Amino acid sequence: MINKNEWLVVGLITSCHGINGQVKVQSLSDFEERFLKPGMRWLQKENEPPSEIELTSGFKQPGKEIFIIKFQGISTRNDAEQIKKYKILVKTNKLPTLKENEFHLLELKDMQVKTLENEKLKIIGKVVNLENETNNLLVIKLCKNQKQVFIPFVEEIVPLIDKKNNFLIINPPKGLLEL
Repeated sequence: MINKNEWLVVGLITSCHGINGQVKVQSLSDFEERFLKPGMRWLQKENEPPSEIELTSGFKQPGKEIFIIKFQGISTRNDAEQIKKYKILVKTNKLPTLKENEFHLLELKDMQVKTLENEKLKIIGKVVNLENETNNLLVIKLCKNQKQVFIPFVEEIVPLIDKKNNFLIINPPKGLLEL
């Protein structure tokens, strides 16, 4: 279940671009308008409280998942250097509406994790977190030993998500849960 007062990381400022305060952003979102459409955004340095800033312009680099964006008040390369490695956030109550069989990664948090063993579903843990700054990984806390494991969030390993009944099924390669 999504807590409407949580933040979702949608991008990472990776470096400066040029001398006029533009920055390069690695997108962690399927919604390009977050980096193209002017308006208020939130920046966060490490675990500090987020601060509001206005996005004035943005464009996508052709053939890449990198955006070049400009914020109000960031007008020099030195200004841009100051916000390198900051996260770009949105409030979870600002998430776009999705089509049927689509979901936001945040909706997976606290879902039960099941595997199919001998044609029966077995609960093996629950999703406790998401790591999506470099890859989409589910952090699963296992029931048997309370250990946390990272599961790549790809269709081959996570073939079924049942939002209505709050569980997902994983099909982990041999040994993945023992790492």
